[in-house]
Amino acid sequence: MGTTSLRPRTLTATAAALRDGTVTSIGLTEAAMAAADRGDAVYGAYLTRLDETAFAAARRADAELAAGLDRGPLHGIPIGVKDIIATAEAATTAQSLVHDRGWLAGTDATVAIRLKAAGAVLTGKTTTMEFACGMPEQEHPFPIPRNPWRTGRWAGGSSSGAGIGVATGMFLAGIGSDTAGSIRVPAAFCGVTGLMPGYGRVPRTGCVPLGYSLDRIGPLARSVRDCAAVLEVLAGPDPADPDSATGPVRRPEFRGDLTGLRIGVVRDHHFPPGRDPALDGVFAEALAVLAGLGARLSGITLPYPAELVTAVQVTVASEALAHHRAELCHRWLDFSRGTRGLLATGALVTGADYVQAQRVRRVAQRAIDGLFTEVDLVVCPTASVGAPRFESLLSPAGLPENEELFGVIHTPYWNGLANPVLALPMGFTADGLPLSLQLAGPVRGETELLEAGDAFQSATGWHLRTPPEPS
Repeated sequence: MGTTSLRPRTLTATAAALRDGTVTSIGLTEAAMAAADRGDAVYGAYLTRLDETAFAAARRADAELAAGLDRGPLHGIPIGVKDIIATAEAATTAQSLVHDRGWLAGTDATVAIRLKAAGAVLTGKTTTMEFACGMPEQEHPFPIPRNPWRTGRWAGGSSSGAGIGVATGMFLAGIGSDTAGSIRVPAAFCGVTGLMPGYGRVPRTGCVPLGYSLDRIGPLARSVRDCAAVLEVLAGPDPADPDSATGPVRRPEFRGDLTGLRIGVVRDHHFPPGRDPALDGVFAEALAVLAGLGARLSGITLPYPAELVTAVQVTVASEALAHHRAELCHRWLDFSRGTRGLLATGALVTGADYVQAQRVRRVAQRAIDGLFTEVDLVVCPTASVGAPRFESLLSPAGLPENEELFGVIHTPYWNGLANPVLALPMGFTADGLPLSLQLAGPVRGETELLEAGDAFQSATGWHLRTPPEPS
């Protein structure tokens, strides 16, 4: 199996190959580990590799499939898990010097339990931003995640390692979390597909929190179909998570036809002066694909854009401080500069500010629910640029203070709502960096969203493009 590669193999195609005997889980795991051996010193996808337990899981999967026990589409599939999610095999670091290494030691988060029950092979714990918010720093003993298309560029965050690992063949899906874009931004910048499920669809038990009322767990993978397969395993109620949704997610029917689907096109605020010159043409071509599949496109304006983004910023700063306040008082210098900046901002937010932010979110949710009576989906760019250079991200204070950056990433708006959102590749900049399309659906509309995203990918091949092998 030495020539086996996971690039650009999709999870769903690999699941079929496992069942027809053309590949084995051991072979897939060997290929995943070989890709990490070749590239991870450059890319920084992993904090902890789980080679020994991964190979044991792969041997078990092969034996079970040979005996006729089929646990579903993730059976025998290599998957990476963001290192804010507890797994029994390794400590959860949250990429922080502050986080207690004994936190939930030897315990699996609910999503890890479900992945293992589905026969998945967990290959390791993937890199993040400190506590999913603070930019990596050279001074701290953690890998610096780098974009596989251009290592001088950012991979996106905070589910950085998940995006890198899928793009480079270190695993076939990564489990990330999204509080202000942390699944969709690395998916966009690494050229893969990312799904932020609707709020509560996937339980967060065993996940280090950032914003209690914002956090969601979801997949990054090569294709929409891959994300759908992972969501089917992860979704469902959990008594330990009071926000987990009880309703089932209907399995998508991938017909490749969007006839009659009403898609609202958002342009306001998504095409700023600092956008990449290729964005206009790439987005126009993506819209043409959707129209060619039968969708009916119409221009729309999102309600309360500035107000809702501000409400998300107030909420995440306040809720992050609520979780980290005690440690912040005693270990200020052990936090990264970016994390300190966010938490200190939370200390400036009053109770009245926080309450008002939640009122804004409720008003905006009612407005967006009304919008989804007029359209079935909403489409816009995920970001207006390709992956930025590292030096453009950090001010001398170590904070991503560049106003232009906040003006060209369009994910936080949707975190203030309960709606599911997809990020999927739609083309490239002139210098070869991925550009991404963002599709949003109504609350509990994951199925329709996935069907539309798959139709787009059935008519394009952007999601199958892979970055160059490491030199």
